[in-house]
Amino acid sequence: MGHDFNVDEVFQMAEQIERNGAKFYRDAADSISDESATQVLLDLAKMEDEHLIVFEHFRSDLSGSDVEITVFDPEGEAEQYLRALADMRVFYQREINKSSLEEVYKEAILAEKDSIVFYLGMKELVPERLGKDRIDKIIKEEMKHIRLLGDKLSQLNK
Repeated sequence: MGHDFNVDEVFQMAEQIERNGAKFYRDAADSISDESATQVLLDLAKMEDEHLIVFEHFRSDLSGSDVEITVFDPEGEAEQYLRALADMRVFYQREINKSSLEEVYKEAILAEKDSIVFYLGMKELVPERLGKDRIDKIIKEEMKHIRLLGDKLSQLNK
């Protein structure tokens, strides 16, 4: 038996992704001796914190009807899609060499890509009145993170 997500649950998952991202970046910053790289990672953690606040505000604006199923999806495809992504746990805990800046950047890029995929799926479940356009802004922010991380990774390999 499947589980149909409501908007509240989708925002809860998004909040957890942002918490996981902030923790990932802070843990990595604690492991890196390069001060410049440490600051980049701490800046990324702060950005994830800001995204968390956005999703918390989204949730605080929900009404009783928003915790009910909000999308017609008789095949349960949206639910299966988001469940698979949630089960992957974007910024999931796994053993990486956090003392290797290259490894940290590569893992961060992968996690940022996964979060974008999650947010694209999330848009399908969020009504316009609950901030679908703000989710686009967060997606663009996550894309900026990938560009920043990609640039930093390229600089390491020069």
